[in-house]
Amino acid sequence: MAARVRFAPSPTGSLHLGNALSAVANRRLGGWMLLRIDDTDPARNVEGGEEAILSDLEWLGIDWDEGPVRQSDRADRHREVGAPLGARFEGLTLLREDGSPTYHLASVVDDIDFGITHVVRGNDHRPNEALHRRLFEALGATSPEFVHHGLILGEDGRKLAKRAPGSTVESLRDAGIPAEAVRAYLEELGLPRHDVHLDLARVRRLSIEALGALTDDELAARVGVPESVVPVLRGARDLVEAREYAELVLERPTAGEVNAPETLERFRELVEAGVEPRTVVRELKAVGGDLKALRLVLTGRERGPELAAVIAALPADELLHRARLR
Repeated sequence: MAARVRFAPSPTGSLHLGNALSAVANRRLGGWMLLRIDDTDPARNVEGGEEAILSDLEWLGIDWDEGPVRQSDRADRHREVGAPLGARFEGLTLLREDGSPTYHLASVVDDIDFGITHVVRGNDHRPNEALHRRLFEALGATSPEFVHHGLILGEDGRKLAKRAPGSTVESLRDAGIPAEAVRAYLEELGLPRHDVHLDLARVRRLSIEALGALTDDELAARVGVPESVVPVLRGARDLVEAREYAELVLERPTAGEVNAPETLERFRELVEAGVEPRTVVRELKAVGGDLKALRLVLTGRERGPELAAVIAALPADELLHRARLR
């Protein structure tokens, strides 16, 4: 029988990368997956937190077969099943003074009702395993198999704080890391037996690979620019940098003082002759041309994408226009 798993985040905002690791691991293991929102603690719930989680999962390409099921909507069921045990069980609080079920009761009842066969989660939940096993037994149910994986730590060796760079799916998305790169990184980690340190350098390398694998039309759509601009995007390491590169060719630079008349004259001659961009750069190098000045003329910046890529991304008439402004 295929495994039945559940991914059960609390609605506290964008997914912590460690939670995203659990989501990927559950999706990979389970033939059927429930998305459950563990919102039994109102003090921890954040407005818009559930929506942020759904957005993160969809961005990562992680689907689910049922849900989202909110534990708060099933409180009556939790109380009904837990009633024979009373408000406490082996020192464990099952029902608060106001009658609302705690995480422990709600989690076990939901796992029973949805037929969960495997619980895959981080090592920080390991202390709950023995308690939950006894609770399953007390309720006359078979305990699922518990699988715990290592946590993702920060550079200081401590649990990755949500404020740390790259600690949440949202922060990586905002940094321009494509979803394929984040998903690939989490897939690489798999189910680590021990805690692992977040390797942002690896994430960035995967970002470059993911962008390189996109077709021209896919890359242009991802950045939100015309396909003609793609040549300058190919050198970008992430989508934020790709948008910055695109602006260099889509927006005419402010005219400034550039003293390189011979270089600009030869450049205009080569463009008018229809010479291929890389050959243009080689020709200018061969005659000792001021390529730094040419880059300033074309983009307004001293650094950026390959000069040949800039030339390839701009129509001949635009190249000539920018070169004649000086």
